[in-house]
Amino acid sequence: MKSAARMTALLLAALAALLLGVGIGSVYVAPGDILAIVSGRLFGTPLPEGMPPSYSAMVLGMRLPRVLLAFFTGAALAVSGTVMQSILQNPLASPFGLGVSSGAGLGAAAVIVLGLAGSLGGALLPLVSLGCALATVFITVAVAARLDRGMSNVTIILVGMVLSLFCNAIMSMLASSSPTYSQRVQLWQLGSFSMKEWSAVGAVAPAAALGLAFFFRFARELDVMTFGEEQAQAMGVDLLRIKRLLLGAVALLTGMAVAFAGVIGFVDLIAPHVVRRWFGAAHRRVLPASALFGGAFMVLCDLAARTLTPPHEIPIGSITALLGAPFFLYVFFAGRKRR
Repeated sequence: MKSAARMTALLLAALAALLLGVGIGSVYVAPGDILAIVSGRLFGTPLPEGMPPSYSAMVLGMRLPRVLLAFFTGAALAVSGTVMQSILQNPLASPFGLGVSSGAGLGAAAVIVLGLAGSLGGALLPLVSLGCALATVFITVAVAARLDRGMSNVTIILVGMVLSLFCNAIMSMLASSSPTYSQRVQLWQLGSFSMKEWSAVGAVAPAAALGLAFFFRFARELDVMTFGEEQAQAMGVDLLRIKRLLLGAVALLTGMAVAFAGVIGFVDLIAPHVVRRWFGAAHRRVLPASALFGGAFMVLCDLAARTLTPPHEIPIGSITALLGAPFFLYVFFAGRKRR
């Protein structure tokens, strides 16, 4: 199957995942009814006769914003993971493992525990979360540069892992020291799309689109960097500048996703590996394909999180971890066998 046909199939699969996510729940809404409701809102077309009035409010007010937020969050994390693995030439590298997600989560936990999320408005939590994600990357780059002027990939990975563990430890301390907010902090650590509104979609969707467009401009450099640092330098790539620039962009994109959904791991690890199996290594194909696959994967994980144990909801981070942990081991041992 050619790349164009594979991309078309992936796009159709993503659309199917969106329809499943919106349609399945305590009340089933058929795909035709979903499309009619969306068309009615966008173009003013009449709704089908006999459709309960509650369907429109349920789809547009509850399910659609949640599903779209899940899709764009998954797309943002998947693209970030693709770029991170290419920069560091490590199949196990991801924003989650290098502390970007943990830094964003730490910022959110601090706002929650201090009781500022409600008193100063909903905008403070994502802003602080985003700022902490950037701060984590800056600290990682600064420490790595101090330890190794060439900022080798191994040094960046090790420093990022240490900072990730440090941020997670502080988050656990904050949660245990404040019983009033401990449950909310723990929920944030595991991620959730519950009770999300259109305002969250309006923030994450443009960020995901702009992030994808930005990384797409560096597709050639990313292709070269996958062959190794020496090869990239020989072909004229300014490694230090590109690394700093792309790591900062990854922090922005990941921080924006984590700011509204919480810390969700392994999507940024799974999506790049699966997509590269289908589309090869060229980033002009891998980046958009990762966005589609990551978005669809997150929607299906969220669907499982809210339907497996009704009426209770499983944190989506638990679902992705159940799938991602075995996948991590598979990638690790497969890499060892190839050596």
